Amino acid sequence: MVFHNYRMTRKGGDRVEVIVKYNGDIIQAVERIGAQAELLSHQYAIVSIEESRLPELYGFTEIEDIELSKRLYIKLNYQLTSSCITSVQEKNSFHLLGKGTIAAIIDSGIDYTHVDFRNEDGSTRIIALWDQTIEGNPPDGFLEGTEYTREQLNEALDSPRPFTVVPSRDNLGHGTAVAGIAAGNGQASAGENRGAAPLCELLIVKVGQKGNDTFAQSTEIMRAVKYVTDKARMLGRPVAINLSFGMNNGAHDGQSLFEEYLTAMSSEWKSAMIIPTGNEGAAGHHYEGRITSDNPAEIAFFTASGIETFYLTLWKDFADSFAVELILPNGTSAGVVTLEDRRKQIRLGNLLITILYEQPTRYSVRQEIFINVQAQSGTIAPGAWLLRILPTRIVNGTFTVWLPTLEEVTAKTYFSRPTVNNTITLPATARKVIRVAGYNDRIGSIAPFSGVGRVNDPDGLPDIAAPAVNILAPRTGGGYDAFTGTSFAAPFVTGSALLMMEWAIVNGNAPFFYGERLRAYLRWGANRSVGLRYPNPTFGYGRLCLDNTLQLMQQYAI
Repeated sequence: MVFHNYRMTRKGGDRVEVIVKYNGDIIQAVERIGAQAELLSHQYAIVSIEESRLPELYGFTEIEDIELSKRLYIKLNYQLTSSCITSVQEKNSFHLLGKGTIAAIIDSGIDYTHVDFRNEDGSTRIIALWDQTIEGNPPDGFLEGTEYTREQLNEALDSPRPFTVVPSRDNLGHGTAVAGIAAGNGQASAGENRGAAPLCELLIVKVGQKGNDTFAQSTEIMRAVKYVTDKARMLGRPVAINLSFGMNNGAHDGQSLFEEYLTAMSSEWKSAMIIPTGNEGAAGHHYEGRITSDNPAEIAFFTASGIETFYLTLWKDFADSFAVELILPNGTSAGVVTLEDRRKQIRLGNLLITILYEQPTRYSVRQEIFINVQAQSGTIAPGAWLLRILPTRIVNGTFTVWLPTLEEVTAKTYFSRPTVNNTITLPATARKVIRVAGYNDRIGSIAPFSGVGRVNDPDGLPDIAAPAVNILAPRTGGGYDAFTGTSFAAPFVTGSALLMMEWAIVNGNAPFFYGERLRAYLRWGANRSVGLRYPNPTFGYGRLCLDNTLQLMQQYAI
């Protein structure tokens, strides 16, 4: 079994993290080789282990499958009226404000001192804040980070120097904005710039690597989802979980362990999981093609200046056999690499190129060919590259290739002839989650950056679209700023889900209204334009309209 270091989550020293699907007593089993297991559910766990001992995990009967952790990147006047949320909040209508519900924001943290996340008496609306980047006192059942309670947050707010009491900060401002759109009460603007569910309470998890707030590992997000779900269950309240992250490193088919775990957790407790479709719609980072026995493929792409690493992840039918060859901008070939090579490393100048032929998994018949280019010193020279696919034995012939996301390699890295469809980023590709596309509510058109679904595949489409351009939201340090991206479309739906669960569960109208049922009503109540066919790969089932949805719930959900 071959392991490739550039895809592993490092936890300091030579320890790495992997996701496992298990049976039996996994904690006791891995302790025999000096590893630690954190249980996420009765099937999934995260194992921290010395890298040199990682192959030993494959000998345990308790372990059914293993997946290396991967990086996910944060996707950098509220449009409540265009989403039909304002009318639902009004006293002469449904008068829903999120009371009795929980907004769980898993993101870059939160500015807990911002008055939009405080009650009228100045106390916090945050039930708990788990900062995974600060070592100290982790929540029960977890091994890392520090959990700050409501009492500790209030102590900090009463202090003239709050960050000396609770040192957790949102350095990016991303999580603060997302939380404000979903749940801000607008106190900094006398209520004018409030979010969708201003009376809900919040659970906050700050994820990310120590010293680097721009990305998080899939294992960190899995821990966070378990944490907020368990907290909501303990408190007996419905919860909407917002995950504004995305990556291209995967098959985009919902069949990785990470995606399967999120699919499973979306059915836990009284919850809804909301994930944006990502900002890859116009990035040029996806390519689809077909190869025949007598027709090799040549795929041209460009890389930006200043990047130190990038990858190509190619997915194909395992029944097909073909070789790959990477041509550098200076015309040098990295050589032809075949299935028989399995894993090959090539050094050319300052570059280390690793090409790996993966195996199908228990969930998928597809095979990944993973190509990683890493500058050993300095950066990768920009320019035009060529990926050649050379047929050996072709049965099906179709394949897909992805470059990293905009957040990793910028807009100046792209395929010369990209495929626009199937650009929804992971983990929105998990099943049973609510996928949110982004549109410009001023002109009614889809945002060009919004991730696009798979054509002729209802399971691969967005569920609904929400405003994503120039969204006014709380900023770190106080006040408000404008934000753009599908990250900021998702919390409109998160807040809407809270109001739906307030009406249904908290108010006792439909006590089992969550999960797929909630998702179905969001689709049903969406606004749809005359002349467009729905569902479609850009808008999904239409534009969010909460008032329509509540009217339908009132008529049919009781």
